[in-house]
Amino acid sequence: MTLELRKDCATALLVPTSMGVRITPPDGQAVHCSSLFHMQATSAETNVASVSSYLGLPVKVLTTFVKDSPVARFIKDNLASRHMTYEGKDVPQGGPWGYRHQFNIADSGYGTRGPRVHNDRAGEVGRTLNVDDFDLDRIFGKEGVQIVHLSGLIAALSPETGQFCLELARAAKKYGTRISFDLNYRATFWKGREAELRTIFLEIAGVADILIGNEEDFQLCLGIEGPEAGGEGLAGQTEAFKGMIGRMQQAFPNASVFANTLREVVSVNSHLWGAIMAQGDQWHVVEPREIHVLDRIGGGDGFVGGMLYAILKGWAPEKWVQFGWASGALATTQLTDYGQPADEDQVWSIWKGNARVKR
Repeated sequence: MTLELRKDCATALLVPTSMGVRITPPDGQAVHCSSLFHMQATSAETNVASVSSYLGLPVKVLTTFVKDSPVARFIKDNLASRHMTYEGKDVPQGGPWGYRHQFNIADSGYGTRGPRVHNDRAGEVGRTLNVDDFDLDRIFGKEGVQIVHLSGLIAALSPETGQFCLELARAAKKYGTRISFDLNYRATFWKGREAELRTIFLEIAGVADILIGNEEDFQLCLGIEGPEAGGEGLAGQTEAFKGMIGRMQQAFPNASVFANTLREVVSVNSHLWGAIMAQGDQWHVVEPREIHVLDRIGGGDGFVGGMLYAILKGWAPEKWVQFGWASGALATTQLTDYGQPADEDQVWSIWKGNARVKR
């Protein structure tokens, strides 16, 4: 059984997000001893959507911007270059100590020196995302959306964004849009708000069609018992993860797809990369195999983006996890924290292990 998607929709994939910029030293250098940085527009949710947008599907971003900010202009131009349309209110900055776009300051690591990422989110304009700023009946009803992808990062960003994600899920359910929910637990977002956020996350998970997360996400966001101890290495953990996903299936019967990635870090630049997905009562497992990593940030988002693209294309379920695995592997070879596939063939070549020159 495959997921039935709405037809004749203006948007294949819709993502609500808080946009910011990521600054990274070149050549794998550490932040504290660098004087030159590369800046890119970023968010986890647009990382997911990039697979579909680069491969030609219509993607829309719901966000908010700082009015007259050069960083906001940089972000808008970047989204357009990634073939994404966007809707978002321009919020007055309110002076030098007012709103701004978040900064993600990233050291990619190298060899035995692990990556370090510092998030500077003070005054983040994305925290003001409000359902009243968007016409959900037009977006979901008149124009139509096939899949809305919600992230726990946005749901937990502020009380306003939590309500925003709830209303998006309710509108999607009303109009027959499929809901993807990546739990993305962050302890700093949840501190002091556990009861509030647990209620929001349980409601969204209860109507979601696709649930994504690791053992920490499922336990801490939804209260699901984690995997029991398994065998040696990632491959030995497969049965333990199946047991955890089985408990998820019982708790959230509306969802028909459950997925998470498997990763073992050999060094910063060499990972064992795998994935597990349940679709109905069928299991699809990619046993971990070595990938070479330029920058690991965004690999998990690439997996989700590739899986959602495969679902949108109507492929057989075993291809969903394969294309997701390969899209995640692709993202780790690029300096941006999102994958920029040239075409489907490039992604499938990664899956097949074919790194030969294509002329």
